[in-house]
Amino acid sequence: MHTQNETNPLGTAPIGKLLCKFAIPSIIAMVVSALYNIVDQFFIGQSIGELGNAATNVAFPLSTSCTALALLFGVGAAAAFNLSMGREEKDKALYYVGNAAVCMFCSGVVLCLIAQIFLEPMLVFFGSPNHVLPYAKEYVRIVSLGFPFLILTTGGAHLVRADGSPQYSMMCNLTGAIINTILDPLFIFGFDMGMTGAALATIIGQSISGMMVIFYLYRYKTGRLEKKHLLPQWSFAGYAMSLGLAQCFNQIAMMVVQIVMNNSLTYYGAMSIYGEAIPLASAGIINKVSFIFFSVCIGISHGMQPISSFNYGAKQYDRVKKVVRLSLMAGTIICTMAFLLFQIFPRQIIGLFGDGSDIYFSFAERYFHIYLFFTFINNVQPLSSNFFTSIGKPKKGIFLSLTRQIIFLLPLIVVFPLFLGIDGIMYAGPIADFMAAMVSALMLNGELKNMGK
Repeated sequence: MHTQNETNPLGTAPIGKLLCKFAIPSIIAMVVSALYNIVDQFFIGQSIGELGNAATNVAFPLSTSCTALALLFGVGAAAAFNLSMGREEKDKALYYVGNAAVCMFCSGVVLCLIAQIFLEPMLVFFGSPNHVLPYAKEYVRIVSLGFPFLILTTGGAHLVRADGSPQYSMMCNLTGAIINTILDPLFIFGFDMGMTGAALATIIGQSISGMMVIFYLYRYKTGRLEKKHLLPQWSFAGYAMSLGLAQCFNQIAMMVVQIVMNNSLTYYGAMSIYGEAIPLASAGIINKVSFIFFSVCIGISHGMQPISSFNYGAKQYDRVKKVVRLSLMAGTIICTMAFLLFQIFPRQIIGLFGDGSDIYFSFAERYFHIYLFFTFINNVQPLSSNFFTSIGKPKKGIFLSLTRQIIFLLPLIVVFPLFLGIDGIMYAGPIADFMAAMVSALMLNGELKNMGK
């Protein structure tokens, strides 16, 4: 066992070099995944305006649901795979991969059927005003058809990365995004298809990316996936899901907060000078733009995962500590750059997504300045949560995944507007960011100090 671990680059190569190898493709893949929604929002904003932007914001919880399922199976199976490989349990490792691939595609089919059957009440529940609902229905009815491939692409990228192919994992996401970016203006402006065109461009890109993942899994480097690996077994699927729950719950928490926030923005916006659509459209743009930088932080933590999992399984704890510290340093640099960008250029960023009234830009600028004030420490919570998952301690990971969204942000979104109106939603964000970062830092520091004792 010791001999084979010494020959595996995860256990021997320089940590900085390994982190670059795994994190950079992961970052690109995560950013590209975030750009799926941004690209649609950009062209829809240029074509339809505020109502189109509001519609994509209403539909966003469904995209978050897909990501939650993808991470539940994908991150969990990847962590289980690398832990098993670190312990030299290759035969068991392949079962995690096969079970996860089947579960991801099937869960996408189920979510698609739910979206098709309960489309209108679901969108109303997500906070859609009546004048935004037709645009949201037109968009989601088509986009939902691509859910199986979206989940397989997002989750399958972790399985590909765990097999030592981070570049191919990146290409799966990059190919779909490029196709989506090319087809969006063609369908929206060239064929004058509006929301339908944006939706079609999205699912075509996602389908091609999904097929690339399937092609790779058929030729998995660690070992050939056979029929027995693809038959779901609770002993493998259940353990992988337990490791992926932290990342899944984080996405579910984001979805719950998004739904509550959409309804709050609509309700308190109607009581303010801004009306219903302006807060909803502004918040949608700001959330998706901020998610681009947040995707970089998540990409760093995903790049850290196979390194920390393998070395923790091999009991090389100094290497585990080093990769965590390097990941934190890289994430802090990215977050600080994002903070400066959001504080200095909010109006220019909003202007990329179409024109609007002066009051629209005024609200969006204030939202940027206040809601994203603690952006520079936003890397600590996702990295800590993913770290505990990667070393096989899902309970701590799950708790940290719930800190910002559920434990802190959700109550603040409900309580603050009672006293501050729509401004209360803005101030809830930085307070939740700060408290979640502090709790995560304390738990992570304690784990690193006691590791190996």
